Amino acid sequence: MKTVERQVLLVEPEQVVSEVTAFRLELLGYRVTCVDSAEAAFAKITESLPDLVITDLVLPGLDGMGFIERLTTDEETSQLRILVMSIDADLSRVQAAYNVGARDFIVVPFHPEVLEDKVSKLLADLPVRDRSAKVKEAAPAVARAVNAD
Repeated sequence: MKTVERQVLLVEPEQVVSEVTAFRLELLGYRVTCVDSAEAAFAKITESLPDLVITDLVLPGLDGMGFIERLTTDEETSQLRILVMSIDADLSRVQAAYNVGARDFIVVPFHPEVLEDKVSKLLADLPVRDRSAKVKEAAPAVARAVNAD
């Protein structure tokens, strides 16, 4: 039986954090696409709907909270699973991330096994999708979200 390769979109402006996180996820068998801003993430989502979005809260342009809120309030992307990673572990920021739609939170720096555990739990019950159909359906809605500013 063929294993399903899960797609992860990593939205992280710090190159070192992005590279280390992507490397770890790739070792675990995930296909990782890295971008450094919410705007770049929206563009990638129009190409291929990921199984999981991992995002920092501090992003250039639209911040992480705004990015998560746009994803979770748009019908086409509202079911995306979102993991926030941030150096800011302030309880009010963590709660705010959950309130706008994050499914989990990880504090940077993190132990690789914690990342592995959180990602695997978020994806454990996710059904396999036909991405080609979903991307065609999601493209107009995501384009509207990008131009909402």
